[in-house]
Amino acid sequence: MVASTHWLASAVGMSVLERGGNAFDAAAAAGFVLQVAEPHLNGPAGEVPILLWSEDDQDVSVVCGQGVAPAAATAGAFTDLGLDIVPGTGLLAATVPGAFGGWLRMLERWGTWTLADVLEPAISYAERGIPVVPRITETIGTVQQLFVDDWPTSAELWLPGGTAPEAGSRFANPALATTYRRVLAEAKAASATREGQIAAARDTWYRGFVAEAIAAFCAGTAWRDTSGEVHGGLLTGDDLARWEAAVEPPATYDYHGHTVCKTGPWGQGPAFLQQLALLSGFDLAEAGHLSADWVHTVVESAKLAFADREAWYGDPDFADVPLGDLLSADYNAERRAMIGAEASGELRPGAPGGRAPRLPAQVTGATGDRTEIGHLSGVGEPTVRTDGRVRGDTCHVDVVDRHGNMVSATPSGGWLQSSPTIPELGFCLGTRAQMFWLEPGLPNSLRPGARPRTTLSPSFTLREGRPWMAFGTPGGDQQDQWTVNFFLSVVHGGLNLQEAIDAPMFHSAHFPSSFYPRAARPGVLLAEDRVDPSVLAELRRRGHETDVQDSWSLGRISAVSRDADAAGFLRAAANPRGAQGYAVGR
Repeated sequence: MVASTHWLASAVGMSVLERGGNAFDAAAAAGFVLQVAEPHLNGPAGEVPILLWSEDDQDVSVVCGQGVAPAAATAGAFTDLGLDIVPGTGLLAATVPGAFGGWLRMLERWGTWTLADVLEPAISYAERGIPVVPRITETIGTVQQLFVDDWPTSAELWLPGGTAPEAGSRFANPALATTYRRVLAEAKAASATREGQIAAARDTWYRGFVAEAIAAFCAGTAWRDTSGEVHGGLLTGDDLARWEAAVEPPATYDYHGHTVCKTGPWGQGPAFLQQLALLSGFDLAEAGHLSADWVHTVVESAKLAFADREAWYGDPDFADVPLGDLLSADYNAERRAMIGAEASGELRPGAPGGRAPRLPAQVTGATGDRTEIGHLSGVGEPTVRTDGRVRGDTCHVDVVDRHGNMVSATPSGGWLQSSPTIPELGFCLGTRAQMFWLEPGLPNSLRPGARPRTTLSPSFTLREGRPWMAFGTPGGDQQDQWTVNFFLSVVHGGLNLQEAIDAPMFHSAHFPSSFYPRAARPGVLLAEDRVDPSVLAELRRRGHETDVQDSWSLGRISAVSRDADAAGFLRAAANPRGAQGYAVGR
């Protein structure tokens, strides 16, 4: 089974499985196709966290394809430029591109196919073109003037004939295809073995011509970003050469017979686990699926978990993140008592292990009350402004094979609208450093060599120690709300995978955004208009400021699962919102 946010990626992944590849081969092939098919949502210089189950290892592993801040990326480097926040676009916000290294680390250790075979579909689509989905047209059209006025290398690639490509037209990126063909040629020249070629390709990317082009572009060019000023980049060849994708154990929490696995606190994934720890003290099944009690309890739990995200999460290699205390029974019993009958209006981080919480100074007081920048919500595809401000630009892919291997991956970053295109490579750098705070002493403060606390959050669940379900969604800060809603709909609501994805969706905008300029909407609950009107009325009575959205507009989840019984059926489901996601199996 393969499920993803784009039908081409799902079809490619399935074709790999049908030709004898395993789940890891299929996920990597699908991931590289997503870079071509959804360039407004991810790119070759983005990042990817991966959760996987290996039947050989009998364990869950996390592949961290999240790059780190450059050595020159200090708070002082930004304040010397008159900045108090990392710009949301341009070269200053670039971290080391992690997606290529992440996919190759998984392929090398657990895959069976050569890199040439895995990359072939993506190269073919880059050369011959992909069908342009409406959101690509909308995204390019929104930033068209920015490209024309300030980013000519992006205009050259993304504005063929001087305008955004029409929805339904064919769009090719031959420069990207050439980059991947050269990587493969150098890898084949360096080694005759599968593993040797993967290692050589990684070396070419991070120490060879790709790294050289990235370093030269950062050092030799300067571009206007969301600060309104023109800046060059801080990323160097040494930064790329020092980095490699890590393999880590997951963070886990046991909930109603399920072990849920997430990335460490360098991502927001543990917020999912914290919500479950809080919800473990409530009877959601008794409350009734999507009742006012259900929605209120879930939203109030999310507010508390994400308040802790703001105060405590960061790269654990650089910050003391008390994850054990945050997930402990005593701490969550104390926090659970804060959930009352009325909606809370403050941002309330806790004190795990007696530590005093500290919020960024730009999150005013204890409320998170920060000036809003307008209505930013959607199906998990980019919400883009004319100055390039974006939110929720991400893809997702899930795979399970006949052996029981399973993958959940959330590639993102390096969006076509994130920074100017590097012309000889056919892609642009990511902007994940915008998630750091420049204020010192915070878990997520900018530090050279640190990972930013991202929103990317694939999910994996075991039943009785066996792999059961892999799932995830685009959607920035909403990822670990939409997927919690999906998971609870399956576990307590009695819905199957597709029914849970199709169910009316909701989320809170109460806490600060992870994206520039870090706005919050305290007390605001967004819900699709398919939620029962009487439920919405009761939520308003309880103090929730409800912002009703169009039908089928929130969430973009995909999922695969494997039954643990003798039948061992595989299942998959994909999101109908946006008419783009696709699930396939045989």
